[in-house]
Amino acid sequence: MELCVALDLPTKLQNIELVREIGVKPIWIKVGFRSYIRDGREFINDIKKLNPEAKIFLDLKLYDIPNTMADAAMEIANIGVDMFNIHASAGDEAMRAVMERLSTLPSRPIVLAVTALTSFDEDNFQAIYEKSIIEKATQFASMSYENGLDGVVCSAFESKAIKSATAKSFMTLCPAIRPFGEDSGDQSRVATLEFAYSQLVDFPVIGRPIYDDSNPKEKVEKILTLIDQLAQK
Repeated sequence: MELCVALDLPTKLQNIELVREIGVKPIWIKVGFRSYIRDGREFINDIKKLNPEAKIFLDLKLYDIPNTMADAAMEIANIGVDMFNIHASAGDEAMRAVMERLSTLPSRPIVLAVTALTSFDEDNFQAIYEKSIIEKATQFASMSYENGLDGVVCSAFESKAIKSATAKSFMTLCPAIRPFGEDSGDQSRVATLEFAYSQLVDFPVIGRPIYDDSNPKEKVEKILTLIDQLAQK
């Protein structure tokens, strides 16, 4: 399990200050829509300078026609990030197009597919997809696995079932992790770090519990300590 810190603060300066305060640590850092649209490639370079040990997850959730997604995937790879994501609901052809295009590179980023957003509850999800979250998320994960992706974005509640349907090595990145039971905010399917570990989650994504804390660096250190303790059990 590897910690992924979400940079979701309102300004570039606040995000940079958070990275600076956390310090140089071997963690993942998630850069999402708002930050990337506002601050661009320069922001990613700034993060790398502040924390050379960090790996970057660019969370843009690509969803378009297959060729456009493949073109965008190549541009993302050229930025030099370590991981990015697409929507599984873009379909088999789009997933294949992305992976085939990236296969031309000497090395490529990790590619994940989004299954069910963690803001969905069961009723709202079924109104759109006409299946339960666990059923559809597992279906999307199987599609992603068969098309050569490295893993999926899901909630911790689907992680173990997804690995059973694919492979233990098929990665799960899970937002809405509240490491010590913090407030759920606008997320519907939240989990503690201990539960996430029990569900074989590879990348717990943690944002608010870190940046809303009075001492973000200390909070990250507590989280990393807990991950180490869970791994030793």
